[in-house]
Amino acid sequence: MHDQLSTRTAEGCTQVLSQFLARTTLRDIPVDVINRTKHLMLDGIACGLVAARLDWSCRAVETLRALDGDGASVVWGWDRTVPPTTAALLNGTFIQGFELDDYHPFGPLHSEACVLPAVMSTAEHVGGIDGTSFLESVALGFEIGPRSGMAMGGLQLVTRGWHCGAIYGVLGAVAGAGKIRLLNEEQFEDAIGIAATQACGLMSAQFEAMVKRMHSGMAARSGVLAAALADAGFTGIKRVLEREFGGFAATFCGTDPFDLTRLTDGLGQRWEVMRIAVKPEYSAMAGTHSAIEGAIKLRQIPDFHLDKVKAIRIGVVEAMLHHGGFKLERPATSIGAQMNHCYVVAVTLLDGSPSVQQFSPDRINRDDVWNLLERIDVYRDPEIEARGEEGRWGTRRNCPGEC
Repeated sequence: MHDQLSTRTAEGCTQVLSQFLARTTLRDIPVDVINRTKHLMLDGIACGLVAARLDWSCRAVETLRALDGDGASVVWGWDRTVPPTTAALLNGTFIQGFELDDYHPFGPLHSEACVLPAVMSTAEHVGGIDGTSFLESVALGFEIGPRSGMAMGGLQLVTRGWHCGAIYGVLGAVAGAGKIRLLNEEQFEDAIGIAATQACGLMSAQFEAMVKRMHSGMAARSGVLAAALADAGFTGIKRVLEREFGGFAATFCGTDPFDLTRLTDGLGQRWEVMRIAVKPEYSAMAGTHSAIEGAIKLRQIPDFHLDKVKAIRIGVVEAMLHHGGFKLERPATSIGAQMNHCYVVAVTLLDGSPSVQQFSPDRINRDDVWNLLERIDVYRDPEIEARGEEGRWGTRRNCPGEC
């Protein structure tokens, strides 16, 4: 449980991780993990194609193609090819482009958006990659990102203002891209050090900014670049994960506790890929899903009428208070509405489900939603926090593992 997390630096964990990535092959990965990886790959591609032609995606494609030119890597949903770093950034942006993609309930990030574009664009650039190499690379990338998040307290980075998934995502991306390049143990340690020093993502992007859509793509791009540099003999930070001064965990977690043994314990035996969840039809931040389902249940009560509702209060943990409990301002953008507990509950009560249509500019800013928003608020609930790790996310988890 995160409440029991203590600061444990786990000396040598960067090297252990590097050895695992260099030595593991498809034969070492259980069949159910491979099948789950395939499922997640299909989900990620579908999410990317849904968002590939949205306004912010079009702006990003035209701008980056003008800056970076042509290359060998495909831009999904477009008849264009660009350099691998550009493709990773764009395709990662597409997957996260309308908040439909995966999440991990305890190591929160969007693995599909961080890993799949990094592996695919690297494979296209390198050439000659078969299905076995591709699949093992994606599976390993999917495994490492959530483990990083679990080791660093999951959502606790959000309370510090970091977009945690973009931070954890660089490690998943470099794991996948590095495996495509068949990096050895020493090169993997360099690649992890290069990727870690590029980690970024400010949580204030959630309020109204298109750039929120791009954070996971930035992680994917960092992984592609880090793996390529390490493959060329460019050195990175050694022992970057566990170093006390300027190390990955110590710097991002600050005074908050972390436990790097969670990154390496059970590697190869217990697979976090199995706990990566695929969202239902809700086009909203995963942390709002339990509130959405509460609203759906309210609608199912006989003789339920919104005009009889005096107030609705949504209890959340501290990180979710920051992440989804902010006051939405009118006129709102789709990204702000998709992150906001009060909006998703209001539109669910009105329309029945917060799907894609509920986040169009016209729907977001109608009077019926804003009149109902005045009766909904979010508060920090100590009882949920007392549940420890299980209460940190508090969502429906559509995953086959023991979530």
